[in-house]
Amino acid sequence: MKTHKDLDAWKVSIEMVIEVYTETKNFPKEELYSLVSQIRRSAVSVPSNIAEGAARKSKKEFIQYLHISLGSLAELETQIIISTKLGYLKGDELLATILDIRKLISGLLRYLKNSD
Repeated sequence: MKTHKDLDAWKVSIEMVIEVYTETKNFPKEELYSLVSQIRRSAVSVPSNIAEGAARKSKKEFIQYLHISLGSLAELETQIIISTKLGYLKGDELLATILDIRKLISGLLRYLKNSD
């Protein structure tokens, strides 16, 4: 691995952030500083933690940051489900993307834990 920018999990999660920002533009104004802010923060946290972990000196630290990314992904998934139930968006595509990213991060975790 050269940098975090070479990781599929990072690449796909960056695209997800763009999708999240696009989808949340149409939320009601009263949600701007609550749900929209939370959704965007969770989304941005995923590739940010992948990048930070990849830049760390040890494999153990990288694994820790990947677990943090998975936590942010679960938080985002919950917020998308809430937004869907409130009728603010149709979350099918975002939820599918979240599942894809979860699989990519989990695969990366397996690889790191099994390599020496």
